[in-house]
Amino acid sequence: MMTKKDSKHEHSQNHNFENEGEFQRKMTSRHLFMLSLGGVIGTGLFLSSGYTIAQAGPLGAILSYLVGAVVVYLVMLSLGELAVAMPVTGSFHTYATKFISPGTGFAVAWLYWLCWTVALGTEFLGAGMLMQRWFPSVPAWFFAAFFAAVIFGMNALSVRLFAEAEFYFSSIKVITIIVFIILGIGAIFGLIPMSHHQNAPFFSNLTAHGAFPKSWTALLSIMLAVNYAFSGTELIGIAAGETDNPTEAVPKAIKTTIGRLVIFFVLTIVVLAALLPVKEAGVTQAPFVTVFDKIGLPYAADIMNFVILTAILSAGNSGLYASSRMLWSLANEGMISRKVVKINRHGVPMRALLLSMLGAALSLFASFYAADTVFLALVSIAGFAVVVVWLSIPIAQIRFRKEWLKDHQEEEPAFKTPFSPFLPYITIVLLVLSVVGIAWDKSQRAGLYFGLPFVGLCYLYYYLRHRGF
Repeated sequence: MMTKKDSKHEHSQNHNFENEGEFQRKMTSRHLFMLSLGGVIGTGLFLSSGYTIAQAGPLGAILSYLVGAVVVYLVMLSLGELAVAMPVTGSFHTYATKFISPGTGFAVAWLYWLCWTVALGTEFLGAGMLMQRWFPSVPAWFFAAFFAAVIFGMNALSVRLFAEAEFYFSSIKVITIIVFIILGIGAIFGLIPMSHHQNAPFFSNLTAHGAFPKSWTALLSIMLAVNYAFSGTELIGIAAGETDNPTEAVPKAIKTTIGRLVIFFVLTIVVLAALLPVKEAGVTQAPFVTVFDKIGLPYAADIMNFVILTAILSAGNSGLYASSRMLWSLANEGMISRKVVKINRHGVPMRALLLSMLGAALSLFASFYAADTVFLALVSIAGFAVVVVWLSIPIAQIRFRKEWLKDHQEEEPAFKTPFSPFLPYITIVLLVLSVVGIAWDKSQRAGLYFGLPFVGLCYLYYYLRHRGF
């Protein structure tokens, strides 16, 4: 149950500016579940998992993903309590503004918007490059432009079409993961013969080079990459304002999503770590293809090329949705031009959508012409942004709970974070550790070098323009 103040805030998300249109609550719990699951299962799992195994070792990688799963679950518990009490489009940006400070909300929104727009540019290019496997004579930019137009169209026509497209994109990835796990477990125990007459490896690869071949500090250094791989679950909170029954749909989506994420991610890493020696994991750009080849699956490379293509399009679909809603939320809070608030008759913030596509185009341009300078900074900030955005969620939830208890001493929220505020504080500590861990990895330190100044500039700009935090 919300206070009158919170209820007024929820209602005002569509009425801060008169005659600017309203969002439509067209998403169901089915859409919300697949949106969050699809946002997570992407290229981070399909392509980057080999890097994780090579850096931390097989057992270290499994442990890292287990810790990552715990962290994302704790973050989602805090976000669930906030999203059910205040189901607003803009989600954690709005909560950070209301319960931490407007300056923090401003920084969080821009970090998250930048994170997705940078990803959009690379995903459109990646999709174009994948298509060249089948159409080598067609330039990558043609397919990049084509897929960008398709993703924009699905987001522009209606939120229902966006949600349906994401449901089917995600289904392909989920089915692939399930098949991979089943075949992989069969190969580990010798139930499915390996190609090249290899014996069943069982779990010998897990300890072939010791538990932590590069010392325990490698676990800290890869936690940012692991957290980034889990990013996307927070889409549940962003979509709460466009869900038909957020009080029921949001908690249900959180519980079902997290349970399946743990199963999918951890079992996938166990299979990869058991079937891929560390040396092979470190050099392969497509660990899934390598494992399918070892099992002897026909056309493994083509199958995975198609699956990774759908993963990229799914991430682009979710990313354009998330970035446009975050930009709309900034305008709705009066932090950028009110012209961006406009929502069309289909319930789509078209101006925010167009600006997000422009950001993706600039990111794509930077990847071509300034890969070692501007684009490096953008990618580094994007990776850093995920942890900072997540960090704002338990902090906002702790402060929300204090506000709630002032007016509801004998009531409980519709969805409550268990053991609060004890668990949110643990969440904060784990997230801070993952940020500190960046300093241990030379390849990721740019996230600190560029990320921290970017946050500082956001605060400074907000302070100078709005005169106060």
